[in-house]
Amino acid sequence: MARNLTRSVLSQVARSHLLSRIPQHSLANAYIRPSNGTEAANHTTKANVANNERVDCMEDDTSPKDASEAVHRVRVTQIRSSVETRTKPTQLINSNNESSELVDTLLARTSEMMDPHAANVVAYSGGVDSSLVAALVHRAFSPILQQSTRTAADSYGQNGSVQAVLGISPAVPRSQIEMARRVAETIGIPLTEVPTIEGSDDTYQRNDGYACYVCKTHLYSTLETVADAILKQQRQPPCAEKDHTENHPVILYNGTNADDTRDPTRLGLIAADNFQVHSPLDQITKDQVRQAAKHLGLPNWNSAASPCLRSRLAMGVMATEEHLKAVEMAEEFVRRVLSLDDTVNARVRMMAGGKAIVELDQFVLESNNGGQENWAAILLQDHGFEQRCIDEWGFNSFGGVRGFKTGSVAAMPTEDIQPPLVSVAT
Repeated sequence: MARNLTRSVLSQVARSHLLSRIPQHSLANAYIRPSNGTEAANHTTKANVANNERVDCMEDDTSPKDASEAVHRVRVTQIRSSVETRTKPTQLINSNNESSELVDTLLARTSEMMDPHAANVVAYSGGVDSSLVAALVHRAFSPILQQSTRTAADSYGQNGSVQAVLGISPAVPRSQIEMARRVAETIGIPLTEVPTIEGSDDTYQRNDGYACYVCKTHLYSTLETVADAILKQQRQPPCAEKDHTENHPVILYNGTNADDTRDPTRLGLIAADNFQVHSPLDQITKDQVRQAAKHLGLPNWNSAASPCLRSRLAMGVMATEEHLKAVEMAEEFVRRVLSLDDTVNARVRMMAGGKAIVELDQFVLESNNGGQENWAAILLQDHGFEQRCIDEWGFNSFGGVRGFKTGSVAAMPTEDIQPPLVSVAT
């Protein structure tokens, strides 16, 4: 059983600051998408308050004065019975012994991290890493629900929950949100979509090397806030007049893998450590992540990496909504014109001075389409890419096409640095 999370002083301060900055209606905008009834485990799940529900703030003439009050006023409007949530297993792909053993090991490790009485929340993006974690957490938790024989009314205050939470902001492309929804439906895990506010943080906007840390701090604090609110409602009998005050743990999970932990530029790992986020995949490589995801039948097992749009902005290029939108529109254009599917890495970087640089997998550049050495750049130019960059999307020029380089172009090594406290707008 996982221990209750004890946060560092930094995380407590950041959490307090972030709570004061969450808009009053952020939780009212949190929507838990319905599952299509498919899950990755071959068993029946018991009622989960976070399944097929909307979480609403009770809006009336007396609006909450702050985010803390809004959290206490969140309510769950539907509770489905275990009979209604019977599901079908996802068909496994490539069920060889090696993959089976890998998944079994991951499930055992995930189970050790879980608490059946906690709100088990996956920081979910729809990428293959967080998708695999969502599948593992959902699958590992289901037997706990299945073993319970108490009625829904008798189990208030006893059972925890599992859900994936997707942070929505201008840094998340529309295509990624759509992918996240499809994969969550395949897994069968309840999906909560909630707006995040890192874009209003001055440190994030400056994009001077700390943006990833600031973003993840906002994300994890928001996830805890939403999970706390939902868990309190799960513990409250339908006819109760007062909220339960018992302190129940919230356990966060992310998709950090072993390759990520070796990258000295990932400041988001510091934020994860501050919030004691659990990483079930931190002992396996990216290739093993894909192997396990394929074995579980996840549709995005071979999709290219999908970091946030802010990672396309060079150091010092302001992380504004306009710049993020410019990158998103340009990348959609590149994929459409070059007929690239989601297994191909394709980036449009905004460099200093507003220059657009397109990055593609080396094998794409070397395909030598039509015998032309730089066929991709020529094809983009023929379709008016440079003109649209300048006239429509907000770039100042087009600097050509080069080989894909993984990671952010505004990253800072994590060694010997002190990340800033997340500031509060006054």
